[in-house]
Amino acid sequence: MNHYDIIIIGAGAGGGTAAYSLAPTGKRILIIERGGYLPKEDDNWNPEAIFQRRKYQVEEQWLDHENNSFKPQAFYNVGGNTKVYGAALQRMREQDFGEVNHLAGVSPAWELTYQDMEPYYTRAESIFKVHGTKGEDITEPPMSAEYPFPALPHEPRMQEVADELGKLGLHPHHLTLAVDRNVDDPDNSPCIRCGTCDPYPCKIDAKLDAQIACVDPATAYDNVEIKINTLVTKLITDDSGQKVTAVEVEVEGNKAQYTADTFIVSCGSINSAALLLRSKNEHHPDGLGNSSGMLGRNLMLHNHSSVVAIAEKPNPVKFQKTLGFNDFYFGSPDHDYPLGQIQMTGKSKWNRLALFAPGSIPQPTLEYMADHAVDWWLTSEDLPDPNNRVTVTEEGKIKVDFTRNNLKAHEDFVDMWQSYLRKIDFFLFMVNTVPLSAVWHQVGTCKFGSDPKTNVLDLNCRTHDLDNLYVVDGSFFPSMGAVNPTLTIVANALRVADHLKDSLG
Repeated sequence: MNHYDIIIIGAGAGGGTAAYSLAPTGKRILIIERGGYLPKEDDNWNPEAIFQRRKYQVEEQWLDHENNSFKPQAFYNVGGNTKVYGAALQRMREQDFGEVNHLAGVSPAWELTYQDMEPYYTRAESIFKVHGTKGEDITEPPMSAEYPFPALPHEPRMQEVADELGKLGLHPHHLTLAVDRNVDDPDNSPCIRCGTCDPYPCKIDAKLDAQIACVDPATAYDNVEIKINTLVTKLITDDSGQKVTAVEVEVEGNKAQYTADTFIVSCGSINSAALLLRSKNEHHPDGLGNSSGMLGRNLMLHNHSSVVAIAEKPNPVKFQKTLGFNDFYFGSPDHDYPLGQIQMTGKSKWNRLALFAPGSIPQPTLEYMADHAVDWWLTSEDLPDPNNRVTVTEEGKIKVDFTRNNLKAHEDFVDMWQSYLRKIDFFLFMVNTVPLSAVWHQVGTCKFGSDPKTNVLDLNCRTHDLDNLYVVDGSFFPSMGAVNPTLTIVANALRVADHLKDSLG
């Protein structure tokens, strides 16, 4: 039988969490994932495979605003992009839900408050086994509970850097991480604090990605089915255009249809918009859910820079991603506008530095740099702009018409951070601002809000135009703050699932 109560398209952070939350209802649920299960193999932890060969990344090409082709740094598999994420799960700050003035403009307020989301953040942190220390982060929003697990301690070099920056008046905190680590009994711990966590797949399933935390538990229920390597090509509506009745899929060149009562699109902000645009019909000539004309618009990606800071002192750390600073999230003594957050990345190998370095730098030099480097990741908010949009060409290609904004604030942020690091004996910096292809933090494109004239989705993430079509991924964000968006995507998926439980009975 090809009819289901609920069809969920995409098995990443949004779709996987929705499936996890809805599985105990007994509803007949089908998860459709265009990719497969990422294999466990030696290349999972092979820097050359990950960085030089782009293993596990998609091969398809998208177009930029000048119609130049590029390969997105995206991953089509069960678990989505979370299979290779750094596992830093962070709550948006309480102020992020309100209107925030930036150097380049205004980050708009949400119609929901932080207090509306807080219980779902707490549930999400439990599901993803988040480790942290409440009260350390000076921008931490109010929390109704402690973190489920204690923070991962810093290795000696990271503790030294934290202490030195603390003496300069800064406030180091432990990053909130979704890993299956027993801090009190590390010898009997799934997570081994390896040097190949961020941005690698976890070969031993000790990183709480969307597959491990949500999809696998959901599919353990008899009423939940998953079809992998199955591409949804369009959504089909009834004769009135008010409801979706079926999805059309393609498997190895063969087409099929599956019907359902309720549909959840969770393909990631760019692909979700593209699917709705490709599903246009006589009732929805501009794409499903697009009576507002806002479908695909207001794409946000964050402004990111890696800052590889090199000192004479070696850095023998293995698991580096434990340290963060939010002292400048909303500004600094010299900046009356928000700058962003600072966190560690996974420890760079020379292979990763080779992607950023001029081609003339020989490998032995890159190896020396990697051995002496501390690797920082700086993130600033970019602002919603309706001209930053996703479209689909007549040939069916995704076009990402995107121009970065709020860059001056980000550049000020990067310069200021280097000045702090010079004070603690870092003398050489390799700075790389990530390109458009780095779509890891994609949000927007199907903004939610109560006004159907200006929003694609209502506040329950149902399309204003179709009664049974929901979008549950990062698409709904009206603005994004400067923290990693995954925890908010997960929390919102839990919120929407609660709404569906109530409405579907």
